[in-house]
Amino acid sequence: MRRIKEVLRLKDGLGLSDAAVARSVRIARSTVKDYLDRATAAGLSWKIAASLSEEELDRRLFVAADTRLEDRPVPDWEVVERELRGRGVTLQLLWREYLGRHPDGYRYTQFCQHFHAWQQRSRPPTMRQLHRAGEALEVDWAGMTLSIVDHGVARQAQVFVACLPCSNLTYAEASWTQGHEDWLGAHVRAFAYIGGSPNKLTPDNTKTAVTDAHYWDPVLNRSYQSFARHYNVAIVPARVRRPRDKPSAENAVKMVEMGVLAPLRHRQFFSLAEANAALAEKIEEWNNRPLSPPREGSRRSLFEAIERDALQPLPATPFVVGQWLTARVNIDYHIAVDGHFYSVPYRLVRQRVDVFLTATAVAIFHRGARIASHPRSTAKAHHTTTHEHMPPAHQAIARRTPDKLRTEAAALGPAIGIYVNHLLGAREHPEQGVRACLGVLRLAGTYGKDRLERACERALKAGVASSRYVERLLQADRRQPFLDAPAEDGLGPHRNLRGPGYYN
Repeated sequence: MRRIKEVLRLKDGLGLSDAAVARSVRIARSTVKDYLDRATAAGLSWKIAASLSEEELDRRLFVAADTRLEDRPVPDWEVVERELRGRGVTLQLLWREYLGRHPDGYRYTQFCQHFHAWQQRSRPPTMRQLHRAGEALEVDWAGMTLSIVDHGVARQAQVFVACLPCSNLTYAEASWTQGHEDWLGAHVRAFAYIGGSPNKLTPDNTKTAVTDAHYWDPVLNRSYQSFARHYNVAIVPARVRRPRDKPSAENAVKMVEMGVLAPLRHRQFFSLAEANAALAEKIEEWNNRPLSPPREGSRRSLFEAIERDALQPLPATPFVVGQWLTARVNIDYHIAVDGHFYSVPYRLVRQRVDVFLTATAVAIFHRGARIASHPRSTAKAHHTTTHEHMPPAHQAIARRTPDKLRTEAAALGPAIGIYVNHLLGAREHPEQGVRACLGVLRLAGTYGKDRLERACERALKAGVASSRYVERLLQADRRQPFLDAPAEDGLGPHRNLRGPGYYN
């Protein structure tokens, strides 16, 4: 603030010399003379100046030094700022368009100066945020990527950044995508890095965090909510188009790009693990770097001193990264998940179920209760079926496999086992053999396994592969038992047989 009134009071009111006024007010003597000359030119004495406000006194004594440009056409700065948001639009392009409309307008340097001055005047004041220890962790994706040669192909890895606003401790890692699993996995590793969990998380409105972005009431991603419940944290997303809601993350992204990614720009990586090892080394250097004066210490020392103990302890087991999905049960009591079909209890046909999909397992829930669990399969258009999920009739059909039929037949008797195996090999199509075997095995319930064993022995000696033949033997045995008697080997000698001598 200019101390003009004090200068006038000491000079006019008390009659001090210019040198004495300069010593009293602690300004240069030339500045005292300049103030007095301006007051004389404006006709202002101490009595008049004492009744004026600071703004009015400044207006009378200090007029604009250069008013030559006041008559030049002034652009609509709001339109200029709005146009700058377009891709590829620059201030120089807008200035040229402005000069095309107004040839006597501002030159480029003045155009930029006036625009930036208008921006500063039009910006609303910002509220200082108080960051408490352990209160929040702000997360975001960096704009810069990291180049990695993966199996001979150059790929761009995304960089996840997390920051504790109180100590500014920063964490960063690279991942192939910004997808769901990479997003949650980066959070799990960030929590492990800081050794605890904060009270709240502040992400952006990315789809992996917010399913339905809303200025006042966003809908959170279900998997992200599960992560928050596991670590007992609250998720408070930044408002749409309000990056100042997470300024620490925005600043951390900028610092990581300049202090970590830029120094690695000429380094060649051949795997994601190699890139993350280099990132971890650079991040640790960054966190241990001394803070700018007047602050003392480093981000790491500040974190250890005031923030580590304020974090919540981590759960006994880390969060299992997975994705929640919704599926409808098909009429064949299977659901489609990632191109594969998994069975559920047949009673839930046509109902909706919730699916928790991880890298190795598929868990299925109905009304909050787990109803099925399967190992995850990558085979497309294939089925994974649990026997207990089938209706009873389908379970019986499912048992009709050749191997199961052989096992069941061998358990009834050795001849039955041999005969069933013979039936399976005597048919052109496996299903024909299965049906013939079932025709034999069902007879054990009607005639008993001992009589069936005898009938199969007779059928084997006769060389007949037919379930109907075995059934007729059993029917005839019921009318007049004969299966217990030893089987005859042909008709034996007979007088009607001519023999080989007949033909000589």
